[in-house]
Amino acid sequence: MAEPSDQRTTSILKAIDDGDAKAASELLPLLYAELRALARRLMVKTPPGNTLQPTALVHEAYMRLVGNSDAGWNSRGHFYAAAAQSMRQILVDQTRRKHAAKHGGGQKRIDLDDVQIAVTLPSTDVLALDDALNKLEAIDPRKSRIVLLRYFAGLTNEETAAALGCSLRTVEREWKFIRAFLYTELSDPKDV
Repeated sequence: MAEPSDQRTTSILKAIDDGDAKAASELLPLLYAELRALARRLMVKTPPGNTLQPTALVHEAYMRLVGNSDAGWNSRGHFYAAAAQSMRQILVDQTRRKHAAKHGGGQKRIDLDDVQIAVTLPSTDVLALDDALNKLEAIDPRKSRIVLLRYFAGLTNEETAAALGCSLRTVEREWKFIRAFLYTELSDPKDV
């Protein structure tokens, strides 16, 4: 049985879909804490040197989501999947901007006080991950949505299964495939 906040969220999402402008202003206060937690989880996974803050990520994603006049959200899980996708795209866009030649082409600033230590911190390459997820989506859109919900939205297997309307066992089985697929796509060919 859905909690009252889940029902309230779903009714607000339905009102937004029906064109109620007032409903959009009710959604952000209701989900703000959860969206910030989602943004913080995503920000932890970004490479060092990121200047975007969780609050700014939430606000930009929210504006993209609510600004979309044809969103068609049918549940809270659907909204969170859309929010995770929007946040992912914002982070990918920011990474592309930072790697553009006019922004230094990916060169890192070095503080002269820290010159003695020349260590590169391991980080997930956001662009490589985006390419791998686009390949996965072309192969199987549901598997791509599972990644969005599990990795980007931080949902559990159970929550992901509920959001997608499939069984827990299906999500668990497909998550194993997804992990192997992403490992293969993101591995350095020299290491394999």
